[in-house]
Amino acid sequence: MKLQTILCGMALTATAAFAQTAPNYTVRLNLTEDEDGLTAYITDFDSGEKVDSTVVADGVALFNGTVEKPIFARLILDGNRAGMFILEPGEITVGGERRIGTGTATNEAFNTLLQNQNELVQRFNKLTPADSTEAKAIRDQYNALSTKALAENAQNPLGYYLFVQEAYNWDLPEFNAKLQEYPQFADSRRLQTLKQGLLNKEETSVGHKFKDFENTYDGKTQRLSDYVGRGRYTLVDFWASWCGPCIRETKTIKELYSKYGPEGTNQLDVLGVAVWDEPENTLRAIEQHQLPWEQILNTQNVATDIYGIPAIPCIILFGPDGTILSRDKQDAELKADVAAALGE
Repeated sequence: MKLQTILCGMALTATAAFAQTAPNYTVRLNLTEDEDGLTAYITDFDSGEKVDSTVVADGVALFNGTVEKPIFARLILDGNRAGMFILEPGEITVGGERRIGTGTATNEAFNTLLQNQNELVQRFNKLTPADSTEAKAIRDQYNALSTKALAENAQNPLGYYLFVQEAYNWDLPEFNAKLQEYPQFADSRRLQTLKQGLLNKEETSVGHKFKDFENTYDGKTQRLSDYVGRGRYTLVDFWASWCGPCIRETKTIKELYSKYGPEGTNQLDVLGVAVWDEPENTLRAIEQHQLPWEQILNTQNVATDIYGIPAIPCIILFGPDGTILSRDKQDAELKADVAAALGE
């Protein structure tokens, strides 16, 4: 074989190898120079696995890599959520107030959907209680947007993400029916977890006995049964320090604690269960917001998995024997359930 032929073959092999490994995506996360030196990660939204990483320099986290199959991705910076986008071939920029990706076809479709939804939300927020007809029309338009976007993107990661978001609003029969309609999402880890959560939620609905769990933090082991099913009415608040609705709901819980707790009629115990949170942040929030009741710290997914809790706050009222009397109520509805249980 001639040397020229050998060299030509080597060049072709090298070119092919380069083509297989050459980056087909660039992701730019715009930050500030105050964040230089921090490590940023791209993670798979479905599995939570790390896909790529980089160190912030000059106020930018810049990723270059190859993705064979597009995924819905989340950005993590210094352990905190920093944005979300569809990781697919192309040049993607993540920025803006909501830190959503732009620059590729599916990301632009995501942005258009969010913009249209936001316009409807702004219109809805300007309505008065007398505008009930218009309010219903806006809700219908919002739901129609989501349904249309899901159908149009059913074969890409945006459709998967939209399906997951809708799934949090379904009960178990509806979830199973929707999964038959969109069987391509059946292998999703997040949806499998959600389905198990719906089963667990059904088993811990009103009328069922409590399910115990055990958690150890800082050398102290606590069980839900240390507080529930011991002859007292017990209100359990599953919460996190970063959750705005959780913090707002503490006002209602404080009112109930003041009225029915040790300084009131002494009919009710209150327990906080910190989930999906760093214990240092939980302790800081307890002090900042002056929460006087007992707490089980750092349960992460333990409690929420057992009780099928997809979102917080989740507040459950247990009877003296541990039977669930109220679940997923807030504000006036929660107060009414507690008053009814205590005989008012």
